[in-house]
Amino acid sequence: MKKIDLGNHREVAQPDCIKALIVEFITTFFFVFAGVGSAMATDSLIGNTLVGLLAVAVAHAFVVAVMISAGHISGGHLNPAVTIGLLFGGHISVFRAFLYWIDQLLASSAACFLLSYLTGGMTHSET
Repeated sequence: MKKIDLGNHREVAQPDCIKALIVEFITTFFFVFAGVGSAMATDSLIGNTLVGLLAVAVAHAFVVAVMISAGHISGGHLNPAVTIGLLFGGHISVFRAFLYWIDQLLASSAACFLLSYLTGGMTHSET
């Protein structure tokens, strides 16, 4: 079993860390934007639940495909659960894991805020 590395604050200034955080932000942003956006649009565009679920799945699949192509830069964590798994597996340091978590939370929040702005705060009404 690998040891968990604590890391240090100097990791932030390393070019590979900066590049990885930028790629992680972009891929997480698009994953949430495409996934939540397609789920929001499904009811109003399609009407059929099965077709709507397929549209949401395809949107996620396209973003994951793009993420895989950029995964060699950031590791393609995409969410905090994967990051914690890589941390406990000894593949990243604790400090870098915290940077990834902050990055992922900021990216998903930014995607949700943009969706809220673009849709005017559209809500789903139950009938």
